[in-house]
Amino acid sequence: MFKKKGAFTSLTLGLLITALLLIFRAEPKFDYDFEQFFPQDDPDLEFYRIHKSTFGGDNDYLLLAIANGQETWLDSSFLERAYSAQSEIQELEKVDTLLSILDLKVPVISPFNIRTKKVLDWESPDGVQASPDLLDQFWSTLISKDGNSLLFLVQNQDGISKEAGDTLYSEIREVLQRHQLQPEAVAGKIQTQGDFVTLMQREFGLFLGASVVLIVLLLLLVFRSWWGVLIPVLVLCLGILWAFSLILKSGKALDIMSVMQPTLFLIVGMSALVHYFSLLEKKLKSLSKDKAIEETFRELTPAVALTVFTTSLGFLSLYFTSIPALQDFGLWTGLGIVLLFFVILIFTPGLIYLFPVDKKLSKNWDTGFGWFPKLFLGVVKSRKTIFWSFFLLTAAALIAGSQLRVNGFLLDNLPLDHPIQQDFTFFDQQFGGSNPLELSIEAGDSAQSLLDYEVLEELNRLEEKLGEVFPGSQFVSPVSLVKTLNQAQNQGSPSAFRFPSRGQFQRMTRYFGQLDSWGGGQVLAEDEKRGRISSRTADLGSWEMGKKRAEILAFVRQNIDSKLVRVRWTGTGYLIDRGHASVTWQMAKGLGVAFLIVGVIGGVLFRSWRISFILLIPNTIPLIWMLGMMYLLGIDFKLTTAILFTVAFGIAVDDTIHFMTKLKLELEKGKSMLYAIKRTFMEAGRAIFLTTLILVSGFALLIFSKFGVTHFTGLLISFSLVFAWLGDMFLLPVLLFPLKKVWESKRAKKRSKLHSLPSEGS
Repeated sequence: MFKKKGAFTSLTLGLLITALLLIFRAEPKFDYDFEQFFPQDDPDLEFYRIHKSTFGGDNDYLLLAIANGQETWLDSSFLERAYSAQSEIQELEKVDTLLSILDLKVPVISPFNIRTKKVLDWESPDGVQASPDLLDQFWSTLISKDGNSLLFLVQNQDGISKEAGDTLYSEIREVLQRHQLQPEAVAGKIQTQGDFVTLMQREFGLFLGASVVLIVLLLLLVFRSWWGVLIPVLVLCLGILWAFSLILKSGKALDIMSVMQPTLFLIVGMSALVHYFSLLEKKLKSLSKDKAIEETFRELTPAVALTVFTTSLGFLSLYFTSIPALQDFGLWTGLGIVLLFFVILIFTPGLIYLFPVDKKLSKNWDTGFGWFPKLFLGVVKSRKTIFWSFFLLTAAALIAGSQLRVNGFLLDNLPLDHPIQQDFTFFDQQFGGSNPLELSIEAGDSAQSLLDYEVLEELNRLEEKLGEVFPGSQFVSPVSLVKTLNQAQNQGSPSAFRFPSRGQFQRMTRYFGQLDSWGGGQVLAEDEKRGRISSRTADLGSWEMGKKRAEILAFVRQNIDSKLVRVRWTGTGYLIDRGHASVTWQMAKGLGVAFLIVGVIGGVLFRSWRISFILLIPNTIPLIWMLGMMYLLGIDFKLTTAILFTVAFGIAVDDTIHFMTKLKLELEKGKSMLYAIKRTFMEAGRAIFLTTLILVSGFALLIFSKFGVTHFTGLLISFSLVFAWLGDMFLLPVLLFPLKKVWESKRAKKRSKLHSLPSEGS
């Protein structure tokens, strides 16, 4: 394959496949669904799906804060425009309901009938002036705390697709513009998904272009010849095309994790090409061009293939987590890296044969590493200092890392100054929150229904506790239904919106059959044995919400009779927090698989469990140091940072394998352990330095991303790669020096066995 004829054959085949990919190209699709971050093996997810099938989703809504500019919203002409817009929005195809203060009515029960009373009579100035008493009840829910805006709570259809959500949001914006209404803030799934995808598309193109520019600059720095730049850039661009064709042809949409894939593919491919071109440069000094190309690819391909496999493994191990977004990212990134390696083998030899090449790639290749001998001498002289320095730093990082807390937010991936963040903050401050808060309730064995008075008493105590833990939140529940009925029995007086006495409750039971008309179907199942307590709260983060949920559950265990009612947390916000809480287990599964496979590779390759163990040490320590760095930088543990440990391990272990493979070759030539380590340090160490420089430069580019997951990937993996280089150049030789006696003993046994063979055969 690497001889001239075979190289041209594979090049021709590769160009034919590329032409087909361009002719039958797949159209890129972008999507963002935060439900892909739910842990699929969590029994709470299945419970939520059952809950959702009865009561609908708890996050299929859009919040619109409508203000009248600098004027008060209690203006008849403004309210008329707002009501007209509300009526049009309610008629849109994908809208189920729209709740606002403009048409809200409360029931009023009289001795003769049930009638309804408008909360806000906005059609006349006199009516507006007469409404404040009733309006007070809806302050901070349907009216902002500062009194400057009113809320449109648009409930869209469950499970609406990304495309349908975009269309609906566009239609709602058009209605508002037509009535000269400018929302002060907007928050909700259909808006957030659209803005996320727009930002993803922008960043995808930006980082693809920036990565190519970076690669060109690095190639110019390392290989100062036109073909040393042109061939790698061409091969890497073809690799990107093949990798994304594979992803898109599978039908997968590009998501928030896909933003980093172009950079990942480019820098991993660049790292492999540096090893090939570095060895080719040496071969060209003493061999003909054809012979140099053939020997370079024949000698180096097994080692490069192994490192590509371990890099791919770092991503593929994410498939063993239970988070769909991580599974997809790990699977397609891992497969893309393997495919990229095959593209390098298919195109690179043929292109090098095709183009005229210089005998020297870099004029400063040898002189640029004059400091390496001094570095190796320093390592030899300072073995104890190096060992104890690594030991103490690792211990300190472990202690610091143990202080990290698991804490994730719904909008973690957006910068704090992004308009979406600002809008969500507005609703948190003015309307009690933008994130769903959901509890499932079920009648206990001693209860006939959730509408039993004793059950409602228990639920009322629970809601009072919820009000203490989440101040300012208003709850929709069976308790809110009976409070509404109690208000209705008292001529709609706002002061009567409270839990009824037993006598008041007895009088209202005759109206339970009409509860559906007042929202009963939203909080009670048909059998009245299952229900919900629903509200909205600020995005406090999974750490703070975890403490609050634990406080509520402790209250339930101690104060709520489980024979009357059973309570369980559920909802999308809860499941996202559960995903963050599972990061330790998710990371352990990914790293466990990676450690096992790399350990087996080391054991098979070097036929020594000691070498296998030593192989892991310099690549485990950087992960521990990364924990310490997270503590110093104030970065919380969450799904999007926990996965980086597995990815960092898969990338960092490549250089260790290169080092150990070169060491094995030197030892097999009969060199002593010390001299073999020196030759490995001097030769493989140079390529390791360059690949680390390239990888760090590439990942550092991601630091400039506005997405949190991409930003932290660039920051933390850059640090981990620097730490891994320190481990390979300083700690690994120190760990290998004591193996001198072991290696010499094995060599002596091998020689003894070889000498004994002729006599045994005679």
